[in-house]
Amino acid sequence: MENLHEECGVFGVYSPKKTNVAATTYYGLFALQHRGQESCGIVVNDEGVFNHYKDSGLVNDVFTPEVMAELGEGNIALGHVRYGTTGKGDRVNSQPIVVNHVKGRMALAYNGNIVNYMELRQELEMTGAIFHTTSDMEVISYIITKERLNSHSIEEAIDCAMDKIKGAYSIVVMSPQKLIAARDKNGFKPLCYGQTKDGRYIVASESCALNAVGAKLIREIKPGEIVIFDKDGIRTITNHCEKEKEALCIFEYIYFARPDSVIEGQSVHKARMIAGAALAKDYPVEADVVIGVPDSGIDAAVGYAKESGIPYGVGFIKNKYIGRTFIAPGQKVREDKVRIKLNTVSETVKGKRVVLIDDSIVRGTTCARIVKLLREAGAKEVHMRVTAPPFIDLCYYGTDIDSKENLIACTHSLEEIKEVAGVDSLGFLRKERLYEMVNKDENKGFCMACFDSNFPTELPTEFSNSKYEQKIVK
Repeated sequence: MENLHEECGVFGVYSPKKTNVAATTYYGLFALQHRGQESCGIVVNDEGVFNHYKDSGLVNDVFTPEVMAELGEGNIALGHVRYGTTGKGDRVNSQPIVVNHVKGRMALAYNGNIVNYMELRQELEMTGAIFHTTSDMEVISYIITKERLNSHSIEEAIDCAMDKIKGAYSIVVMSPQKLIAARDKNGFKPLCYGQTKDGRYIVASESCALNAVGAKLIREIKPGEIVIFDKDGIRTITNHCEKEKEALCIFEYIYFARPDSVIEGQSVHKARMIAGAALAKDYPVEADVVIGVPDSGIDAAVGYAKESGIPYGVGFIKNKYIGRTFIAPGQKVREDKVRIKLNTVSETVKGKRVVLIDDSIVRGTTCARIVKLLREAGAKEVHMRVTAPPFIDLCYYGTDIDSKENLIACTHSLEEIKEVAGVDSLGFLRKERLYEMVNKDENKGFCMACFDSNFPTELPTEFSNSKYEQKIVK
């Protein structure tokens, strides 16, 4: 476990009749909690009146019974869980954003990172725009609002806005009559939709959220596609489809997504099993037990054990009442959380040669502490296998890797990383194995820029927006 942050999770529901869409959104966000634990929000459309609430914290802490009762019933709702890669985690940067303008109102929520954020924000400020947040979602809302002034519909405005917004985004937008979902031209972030038995349409970052509310997955929203849900059913706008090479973030399969989700037809659980099996083929070792770091290392550990014939064992017990370690900003806080988050099962590892499976090594500090826990529990040998290649570059599309100085693979050799981690042997998943993991050939586009520096888009001239940061006194 390292200094990687989840991205964000979006959820939307359109119901043909007035119902408790707030509750549906609550359960959907609960299923997406792994994608962001800084803040969350829900907006409910009740006959054109937008009832909304958002705050810092987890879904079940923010949305008390009293808050849910205030949100009330309606026929359209938006929800969002956030880990912010642009803008601090203050309440002011929480989503969804509600916008009132001359042609009505809308609410927006999104997952991603805009590479031309600085350029767009400065351009908007020069025309008199006043910003209240440091989130790139506010820039997106301004762009769509400007286009709406000269458009016949909100979906047309979104279509025009997509010509200006560059980077990674999966957006869900709500107007008084419509729910609209849109995905960037490269398709960096997952977005799908389904339908419940009573006719409600559900849009979500992952299919696990559809399952949580009893919806059946219909399909992924295509890169560049805009899908509109309203009283007339479903229709799409495909003007931006097939304009760019597809570039779904490969780390969705390695770490971000829940194992029970299906992305582009591939089970995330199965993808991780395949990665584990590949590690067993490429880096065989004599050992007594295979264990995985919860949660994303577990499926790969099972795959490694099955392929190698080495028994799988439960090596760690995870405290279910603490969030993912990376969510806590600041290295000292992350260190404290590692100590209370995982506990070794000494019976599994004592006196044994252990194969340890984890999803990634970024800084190298946290995995060293995990290995130390195994040594203290009596492990005789620790052989680490990682289901991702080494990180060698930044990410501009939503994963919180903002400095090469923080990437151990950029400053250390494989042997040096092994020494830092304190393991007896170390193996990273080979890049070519990633295509086997997702059951695609190399012509199928995925973004692997953090592993190979082949970025699918032009890169921003300015990457930091620290000059816009502000401390919000509550």
